Amino acid sequence: MFTANEMNEQKKEGSIYELDGRVRLSKAIPLGIQHVLAMFLGNISPLLIVCGLLNMEAESKTMLIQNSMFIAGVATLIQLYPIWKIGSGLPIVMGTSSGFIGTAKAIGLASGYGTIIGASIIGSLFEMVLGFFIKPLRKIFAPVVTSLVILSIGLSLLPVGVTYLGGGEGNELGFGHWKHLLVGLIVILVIVVLKQFKGSFLSVSSILIGIIVGYLAAICLGMVDFTPVKEAAWFALPKPAMMIDGVDIKFVPSAIIAMGIMFIATAVETVGDTSAIANGGLDREPTDKELSGSVIADGFGSLLAAVFGVLPNTSFSQNAGLVAVTKVVNRFTIMTGALFLILMGFLPKLSALFTVMPQSVLGGAAVIMFSMIIVSGISSLQRLDLNGRNGLIIALALGLGVGIGNVPSVLDMMPQWVSDIFAQNGIIMTFVIATVLNLILPKDKVEE
Repeated sequence: MFTANEMNEQKKEGSIYELDGRVRLSKAIPLGIQHVLAMFLGNISPLLIVCGLLNMEAESKTMLIQNSMFIAGVATLIQLYPIWKIGSGLPIVMGTSSGFIGTAKAIGLASGYGTIIGASIIGSLFEMVLGFFIKPLRKIFAPVVTSLVILSIGLSLLPVGVTYLGGGEGNELGFGHWKHLLVGLIVILVIVVLKQFKGSFLSVSSILIGIIVGYLAAICLGMVDFTPVKEAAWFALPKPAMMIDGVDIKFVPSAIIAMGIMFIATAVETVGDTSAIANGGLDREPTDKELSGSVIADGFGSLLAAVFGVLPNTSFSQNAGLVAVTKVVNRFTIMTGALFLILMGFLPKLSALFTVMPQSVLGGAAVIMFSMIIVSGISSLQRLDLNGRNGLIIALALGLGVGIGNVPSVLDMMPQWVSDIFAQNGIIMTFVIATVLNLILPKDKVEE
């Protein structure tokens, strides 16, 4: 039998399966860190990839990675505990979006990293405005559109992953050196093996563990120079973009339009993640207030990220999946993970460890991550009737979008702004074509 005091204590203590209530730290911290492990690599890999493609200095790259962890923690806290209309109040974990890699790569190679950040500032403000009108917008962006966006993101990122698997352009050993391929293969094998332990800590953390094993293999093969790690400080405050070398903020119209279109796409993705968390963790549909708050927080988090020179933030689908599997929705529990991320944002040596990591280590994981995005898109499309109207939208959007993305020279004779926005990036073309066709094509009789 419980005493009156014990019963009162039980009432005071929240459940990890309830949205509100304080859970014991001994239970909350491990579950919070599990969410960090699920998104840690996904949070820093977009910066590692884009900064690597633009050959940014190691010191700047280290600071940006440090900032990305700090911003992810802050943005997650805002989602958990809303400020005014900013935030959903749901267990949504935020981080640097991989969906912007292709667009950021095209903009960065053409105009520099600072132009990416300038476009992100305007785009994030645009997404915040979209958040106030999310209810009518949901009717425009049908499941066929959002599914195609996910699929095209994965398809556009695969060449980037394979490039990293080969060690990246300009590395000392040479692109495609056997050491790079061996390390990448080791990472892939470790991830595949650990994924067999379904529902376990090993499965959830498989990508991070695979990276660690691959990193150790690279060290044994003499592929790592730890000089930047030795030179990095143990503690440092995150720096805003204006104080980071190589981040000279510029506002280029074509870049702003391209990023603006991507922000529409990421708003749609955030609506999907919010719905998945509400359905999977709380067994209900999200309210309009929650949907609006999550998208506004998405934009606000991206604005904060841009101020600190980091690529746009968004809700993380892998964490939405983790909520659906574990049913752990307690905000206090997720908050401990967010605080852990913020703490890591003050440790430059940790960021430097990832800066000196050979690209092939990340490449092994990236190939799997980007391929899983494709699988996610295909799974979403399989829920639809692919005959008739939807089939035509899919065929034209993928055919033209991905096709032109792979052969951008077809737009060379078009006005420069057309080439700047749509060439080199099949995601934007796919999204625009799918949205337009979804609006103008007559619905099938069954849909009506």
